[in-house]
Amino acid sequence: MIKLFYNSIIMEVSNSRAFKISLVVVFLLTFVHISFAAVGCTLNDPDRDVKRLFPHSTGYRTSFITIEERGGEKLKKRIEDKLEDKFNSIYENIDVPYAYYDVLQGEEVIARIHGVNQKGKYGGIQLILATDLDGKIIEFYYQRISSPEAKKFRDSLFTDQFIGMTLEDLCKDLVDIKDPSEDNHEDFLFTLRGIKKNLILLHEFKLGHNK
Repeated sequence: MIKLFYNSIIMEVSNSRAFKISLVVVFLLTFVHISFAAVGCTLNDPDRDVKRLFPHSTGYRTSFITIEERGGEKLKKRIEDKLEDKFNSIYENIDVPYAYYDVLQGEEVIARIHGVNQKGKYGGIQLILATDLDGKIIEFYYQRISSPEAKKFRDSLFTDQFIGMTLEDLCKDLVDIKDPSEDNHEDFLFTLRGIKKNLILLHEFKLGHNK
């Protein structure tokens, strides 16, 4: 009887400890998720990444721009209208700084690199674009994606489909881009949304198309 009572106490303590550990793990994962979302998307290694994308470049200039400083709620509404979707309250606050890397050849700006955080099915996605001075996509890659089919999304057979595209192309009702995944259509749609948002922000912040 005493042994059973003792074992029962041990089980209760163990279960309580496991429950507390589970709560801590959930809290930490949530904190990391929110922390990742609440900051802007910057290049992991700007020196390396700029040189990889533009081998003949001689340097770059970095600027950080927020929706809040450029127009606040009014600008947010205009971007949402162009995006045809509402902002996510975690990933898309108006005070999130967006990083722009102006790629230089001598003193001349020859291209831009810029990224956004986008909610994905399995966590945050980071989408990086390199564009020419008119906003046409030169290169696209995922800096981060947690999908079980991430390899298919990262494959150049998929990412190269975006090369040469503009915001106007992505605003068409039927975008001629093929989903590379078998069971993760959600992240394909999130990718299209994120790239479209990225180009809208580029036009608003850098190209002066703010009407």
